[in-house]
Amino acid sequence: MRIPFLSRFLSRFMASPFEGLQKHAEKVKVCAWTFQQAIECYVSSKCERFEELRKEVIKLESEADAIKKNIRGHLPKGTVLPIDKFELFRYLREQDQVLDAMEDALDLISYKSESEIPKELEKDFFLLVDAVMDPVEDLSRMVAEAKKYFRNFSGTQRDVVKAIIHDLSKKEHEADKLEDLLKRKIFNLKDPVTVFHMVTLIETIGSIADHSENAGDMMRAMIAR
Repeated sequence: MRIPFLSRFLSRFMASPFEGLQKHAEKVKVCAWTFQQAIECYVSSKCERFEELRKEVIKLESEADAIKKNIRGHLPKGTVLPIDKFELFRYLREQDQVLDAMEDALDLISYKSESEIPKELEKDFFLLVDAVMDPVEDLSRMVAEAKKYFRNFSGTQRDVVKAIIHDLSKKEHEADKLEDLLKRKIFNLKDPVTVFHMVTLIETIGSIADHSENAGDMMRAMIAR
């Protein structure tokens, strides 16, 4: 059980790692916006900015990686935290893998000079992309609210964080259903190469929501009493 008397003392030390987590989460959100634009560009035959947008995602991932290393490397020894620092690092790892999944998906797409998304699957494909973006949007808000919780250990504030985590999990479940539906349709295609490439791409895009939910699970562990 945490002792409320310590909250003022501990809040001084929580500023650094949670400020870093917030910056990293914001970078993930910006990267998601760019990722979505890159996907839309890839499918559109009139857009010629795909490679430019892909490189922007790589740049944002690199910037986020620098934030991640700064968090890991500059947590002062002996710092008093109300959570296990390894829980903090596990959370950061999941949040970072959201970025990795976006970069991997665009890499898979870049191997094909022209869009391989069949016209009859475009609508479902865009629905999936939109669905995996929803949990990503929750990450920065979740970190911001968790930062407030660790300053005062308010039960009300803890419920706010738990509500975001619950919502994030629901959104991941919706993304899973869309991924499953799309895979079923993909297996009706004739060309085995297209089937393999599309299934791999869909699973990679789906993992964006999976890692977002995993980050929520890690946050749930950190705020658990």
